[in-house]
Amino acid sequence: MARGRGQSKLSEKGLLTPDNCVVTLIDLQPQMLFGVGNFDRQTVINNNVALAKATRVFDVPVVLSTVETKGFSGNMWPQIQAVFPGQTPIERSSMNSWDDKNFVAAIEKSGRKKIVLAGLWTETCVALATVQAIHDGYEVYVVEDCCGDISQLAHENAMKRVIQAGAKPVTSLSVMLE
Repeated sequence: MARGRGQSKLSEKGLLTPDNCVVTLIDLQPQMLFGVGNFDRQTVINNNVALAKATRVFDVPVVLSTVETKGFSGNMWPQIQAVFPGQTPIERSSMNSWDDKNFVAAIEKSGRKKIVLAGLWTETCVALATVQAIHDGYEVYVVEDCCGDISQLAHENAMKRVIQAGAKPVTSLSVMLE
């Protein structure tokens, strides 16, 4: 994704560039983070904030989404909302973002076929949307160190599932450097 503002379009050759991808940050909310048991929670926050800031530096479109903010999960983390002060997350009632027409419409509106996807929890909010996006013709890169789940087993099984479906596992650093 590495490129500064105002530079010419980079040759893709199979890589992520600021011109060919959209980043999605799904359910970065207090109650979802509270349930994370596979990674250090502060590290998950830090990696997501770094990824979010990189999208601003490289001018990459971002889709933010939350679930049940009032009923259970709380608002998006203030550290993430601060990076996107004018952007309201797409509020859903379903755990699967791909079931939400507004979420899918935001992805479609970006015009990008490569989705860099991060969120909580890996086995539901990440895996379900990833499998369905791939089915619908998108190329999905799951930012593993920006995801979290209730246990290491749940996270590992979810990552196996999305990889078997065709997703590409990446880290926040590899996305930023690419």
